[in-house]
Amino acid sequence: MSEHASDGAPAAALDVDLGALGLDAGADILLARVLVSAGPGARVDVRGRAPDLAVHLPAWCRAKGHRVVTLARESDGLHAVVEVGRHVDARRVGATRAGLPNPRDPDAIVEAPDLAWGLAARGALVEAGTGPVPFALRHKHDVWADEAVALYAQAAAAQWDPATAIPWDAPITHDDAIEDAIVQVMTYLVENETAALLVPARFLAQIHPHFREVLQVLAIQVADEARHIEVFTRRAQLRRDVLGTSSAGGQASLATLLFEPDFAEASFLLSVLGEGTFLALLWFLHEHAPDPITRAVARLAAQDEARHVAFGLAHLQRHAAHDPTLIDRLARAVERRHDALADTAGLNADVFDALVLVAAGGLAPSAIERGHAAVRALVLEMDRGRRRRLQRLGFDEARATAMSELHTRNFM
Repeated sequence: MSEHASDGAPAAALDVDLGALGLDAGADILLARVLVSAGPGARVDVRGRAPDLAVHLPAWCRAKGHRVVTLARESDGLHAVVEVGRHVDARRVGATRAGLPNPRDPDAIVEAPDLAWGLAARGALVEAGTGPVPFALRHKHDVWADEAVALYAQAAAAQWDPATAIPWDAPITHDDAIEDAIVQVMTYLVENETAALLVPARFLAQIHPHFREVLQVLAIQVADEARHIEVFTRRAQLRRDVLGTSSAGGQASLATLLFEPDFAEASFLLSVLGEGTFLALLWFLHEHAPDPITRAVARLAAQDEARHVAFGLAHLQRHAAHDPTLIDRLARAVERRHDALADTAGLNADVFDALVLVAAGGLAPSAIERGHAAVRALVLEMDRGRRRRLQRLGFDEARATAMSELHTRNFM
């Protein structure tokens, strides 16, 4: 059987030998690769020995938008010339590319990725007809920070195993009053780190996957907080069966973080103000820890929290540079939270007293005096740190001072 073109077609420039492989057994994969590489309008020599190739090849080509120009049986099998269709690959028909291929180039991140890109990898060809996925956070200025790539790499390299990174078998020689104080502080830390886990977790599913580095940073932040909850709990339970107290005021303070609907404002309240303040608390615990276990727990958690603060600052600085209204929005968020907590008692008195005891290291009046002074100095250092971070975001000194004074007395 033979079929010849009548249009004076030029000779084929490419060829593919399918051997004895049929189109129903994988030959279509080989053929499709050659046709795609040839490009629209090209002519491709196709040879094969499969018994049904003369029937299957024309049908397959019609289905894929290609044209069989000639088809002839020869002594060694079938020889055909196929003209590549104008739509080389159905996936490319009307397809759009999900961004540019180099994620390290800031220009590779588009300002507003198409919702129809869905879950596609950045740089992938997205088939026409893909339905939109309604990611709420799809603008670059809302979430992006150029530092995200480096921060994720740093976080991935710095992950630590609670079972081996902390000397759980180290001796505890301090008296019961100090141990009770450590248990109370750890109870307080668990509560606050639970909020710090839930806030980024709530926004993760709202961020367009085009900004994959941001997703990775927030995901590893959630993992950090889960690990902190584990080690704080384990430290609290080393010598005690019962944890410390949880105050109504503390719960109310954290609830304002959990239900903040705006990503920028939630990040600001949690990472820049709350976790930034907690950095000072963790280093305070590291300095005054009465045992090597508590010291290691505080140090490792502080190193993680520093990255969380760094990302929060970086993406908010970039956001503020693109949106001049952001600074006022952040200020209103602080004022709104302050007003919501006006009738609460602030920091749990048990936590304050526990911090005094930890810094004191004993119950002698002179030790308590020293511990009380250390906690007052901690509060001042927290205020200085908040003002520095606020000024980095663009607040002037007077406004930064006023906002820092409005920050919750519960620290987070």
